[in-house]
Amino acid sequence: DPEACVHVARLAYAYREAFHKDVVIDMVCYRRHGHNEGDDPSYTQPLMYKRIDARRSVRKLYTETLVKRGDISMDDAEQALDDFQAKLQVALDETRSSAPPAGIVAKEPPAPLGVLPPVATGVDRAVLDRIYDVMSHPPAGFTVHPKLARQFAKRDEMYAGGVVDWALAEALAFGSLLLEGTPMRMSGQDTRRGTFSQRHSVLVDYETGAEWAPLAHLGEDQAKYWIYDSLLSEYAVLGFEYGYSVANPQALVIWEAQFGDFVNGATTIIDEYLVAADDKWAQSSGLVLLLPHGYEGQGADHSTGRIERFLTMCAEDNIQLANASTSAQYFHLLRRQMRRAVHKPLVVFSPKSLLRAKAAQSPVAELTTGSFAEVLDDPRYAGTDRAGVRRVLVCSGKVAHELMAERDKRGVDVAVVRVEQLYPWPGEQVEALIDGYPGVTEVRWVQEEPENMGAWSFVRSRLSDVRDRGLTFDHVSRAESGSPATGSHAIHVQEQDQLIARALD
Repeated sequence: DPEACVHVARLAYAYREAFHKDVVIDMVCYRRHGHNEGDDPSYTQPLMYKRIDARRSVRKLYTETLVKRGDISMDDAEQALDDFQAKLQVALDETRSSAPPAGIVAKEPPAPLGVLPPVATGVDRAVLDRIYDVMSHPPAGFTVHPKLARQFAKRDEMYAGGVVDWALAEALAFGSLLLEGTPMRMSGQDTRRGTFSQRHSVLVDYETGAEWAPLAHLGEDQAKYWIYDSLLSEYAVLGFEYGYSVANPQALVIWEAQFGDFVNGATTIIDEYLVAADDKWAQSSGLVLLLPHGYEGQGADHSTGRIERFLTMCAEDNIQLANASTSAQYFHLLRRQMRRAVHKPLVVFSPKSLLRAKAAQSPVAELTTGSFAEVLDDPRYAGTDRAGVRRVLVCSGKVAHELMAERDKRGVDVAVVRVEQLYPWPGEQVEALIDGYPGVTEVRWVQEEPENMGAWSFVRSRLSDVRDRGLTFDHVSRAESGSPATGSHAIHVQEQDQLIARALD
């Protein structure tokens, strides 16, 4: 009944226009030629398709109805059909005329973008102070939760001392982009508070329940700021945010998994769109994924963002993978996403314990100048004699801080190089840092993940050329495993201690 379909569609649209509520249309249909119009549906539905074959098409039935009612004549119907067929023929002829030449045409690999020149992403201290002033002064009469009030007092001391932690660096990055006219949208499970109670982007009045989002009140000259706690569906929410990022490329759009492991609920969106849409349809997206990642004894489902899965899908500079290890690096990474010409999805393996760790804190001065660094050298050997270093440990993320802490405790000459961007792989920079240690004889890749997970399979071929220079090359990881992590905290501690010891021994 075509007219009923049109009537219901118009009714639904009018309802949406009037009441701004969703409508579900339940339309019962059938496929005359089966699933793909090339198979034979009667193999599995013989009785149904006997009835369908005996039924005249909707076009013919509706044409007869219009003629009987006197709405059109038979000549009109035939003319409409001829017009439609002619349009189809024109479209087919145009398609055939633009067909590629016969034979096999090899796909030419694109010129690799590699590591692009750095983009200055520093922000004037006055702007940072303006953002922090709004964050630290709730509206008159607003009662902050007593526990939060104590936390904010410590935050005031930290910022006054010229230091920022992870959450504050993130807020300052968001605020600076908003003041520069970049709209920002963020969603995820517990995103407003932060899964680890670190963000507190929306405060709730302890007495009245009223809400206040500081970054939405920086000034009349700022861009729009939206942040939502989403429903418990990674697939649905990431699908929506991906579409939003395509439709509004001027906005910083972020989806945060409650834990990095939970991204597996959205693998369809990742496989079909995030990593492949540029190649399939030349459709670009700047969507940012925040995936809490790190082995801290929280069990198999709260440890990893599945770095290995993303790395297997990396090609043609389709996405960016980062595992920043300091607050300043995270600040510049977020700002770089909106301040350079390349528009690619960004996957950030974000920390858990480093959210509050002093080792990951940064001076405010590092936010006012500079840019995101794809690789970080060992600060212990900055401006010092490196001749005594025989072993260089290359790693990414939290484990670097643990390695440096144990190294300093033991007093051994081992350098720790941090790869902050895993893809596009900053090969030349990694090689340059290794070459900066003239006495090195051994290079080891160190990761917290099991050997069959993490970045090892990806980096082994990219680092193996150190053998050509006569250097010993090996890796340190957990043993191969079918599960990402142990469920026992005691065993986790033993594994982590053994991992660090094997890297340094």
